[in-house]
Amino acid sequence: MALMSRLPLVAAAACAALALPAYASAEIIEIGKVDPAPVPSCPTRPCLAVSRTTGYQAKIGPTRGVMTIPKDGNIVAWTIGLGKPGKKQTTFFNDKLGGESQAQLTIINPRSKLRSRAVGQGDPQKLTPFFGSTVQFPLAKSIPVKKGWIVALTVPTWAPALAVGLGADTSWRASRGKGKCEDTSTNTVQTQPNQLAQYYCLYKTARLAYSATLVTAPTPAAATPPATPPAA
Repeated sequence: MALMSRLPLVAAAACAALALPAYASAEIIEIGKVDPAPVPSCPTRPCLAVSRTTGYQAKIGPTRGVMTIPKDGNIVAWTIGLGKPGKKQTTFFNDKLGGESQAQLTIINPRSKLRSRAVGQGDPQKLTPFFGSTVQFPLAKSIPVKKGWIVALTVPTWAPALAVGLGADTSWRASRGKGKCEDTSTNTVQTQPNQLAQYYCLYKTARLAYSATLVTAPTPAAATPPATPPAA
């Protein structure tokens, strides 16, 4: 009797499913992954690191907007390439820049006059165990994002994730104001919800070694036109 009473419900659910619009499959897009992969400078001398700021890659050669989110969806993971600084280099950075190397992902919404508002963020990750490798961090909770927002890298201390000596057509921006571009020790990170910061400083010939994994939102599939009957 229980089975028989369910049959009308099953039939109704099947009819409802047939009435729903068909949806295209979601895509997986790696934002910021542009070949060739960047090679962080450390441990070569000078060993240069990203320090105490939030930044994003603005351009790689002729490609602009490499960290701009192309479609609505969810960021589910991020990847960072790390150099392998020596013991003395690591101690120097730890002492000068607030402690152990760490970073996290930040999503920003670009506004006017090079200002951007923080709209999402992942948890900070300690990087020291992964020096000399490329590591991916899945997010404990995915971040909903909109087309046109930007994926940025927040470094509250320091991270050996900077490739240098590249062409003048490759550049990244940092959340530092006018007149502050040479000050790389003052903390300017975006870590507060809705925090607004100016990305005035543009650093040429360098590249941040990070990317993010986007799963796009499913969209209604295009309807298939009915077949045209053959003409007599």
